Amino acid sequence: MAKMIVAGNWKMNASKETVAALLKGLKQGALAVKNAQLVVFPPFPYLAQTQIELADTRIAIGVQNICAADNGAYTGEVSLAMAKEFGVSYVLVGHSERRALYAEGDAQVALKFMATQAMQITPILCVGETLEQREQGLTISVVTGQIQAVIDAAGGASFANAVVAYEPVWAIGTGLTASPAQAQEVHQAIRAHLERVAPEQAAGLKILYGGSVTASSAQELFAQADIDGGLVGGASLQADSFLAIGQAAK
Repeated sequence: MAKMIVAGNWKMNASKETVAALLKGLKQGALAVKNAQLVVFPPFPYLAQTQIELADTRIAIGVQNICAADNGAYTGEVSLAMAKEFGVSYVLVGHSERRALYAEGDAQVALKFMATQAMQITPILCVGETLEQREQGLTISVVTGQIQAVIDAAGGASFANAVVAYEPVWAIGTGLTASPAQAQEVHQAIRAHLERVAPEQAAGLKILYGGSVTASSAQELFAQADIDGGLVGGASLQADSFLAIGQAAK
């Protein structure tokens, strides 16, 4: 069976000292993670440090955001070509915080998704609903609509080289988490939607759960049929907790 993916999004949390300590701990314990590909997503200033520290390991590196343009007058942005020079293998695309705080809509998310694939880097497409949308019974329509927007732009076949992360917005950084059954219901709906529009890609698509994943919740979440790993936030900032989540992979 293909390995799961356990991805650690550090968000805007890091210093040279904390990165050094975290990566030291991950390197010491990574060999005990047998059934998951570990990925870390440091802030941009720490990419070089991360690349050097992880050079001889199986831990992959990703970035939290990217500019879809190749180069030019985009002050403050980072291109995919720049990121690729630091050994980046994954890019988070459409994270809920990018959508909510920086007004990234479906069209911009699709552009970033396609640009990432054009550089032969794997996009992790983040989708999810707010608490209000869940309470209105709109979870499935919101999530599949976000995916369909990318399918409309990039085609269903593009999901052969992509990962999806379902992150209920109401569970991010709140300590709340969808129950395993709630998460499985949405993951199953995502796979079923792709089966209708791109059946060849659906079975092999990795769908991660993100939303306050912890070492204590990971094992039951990962036991669900359509959950293929986790997009981990706060728990990825401590080596022991992140490794424990990786070890929970079936």
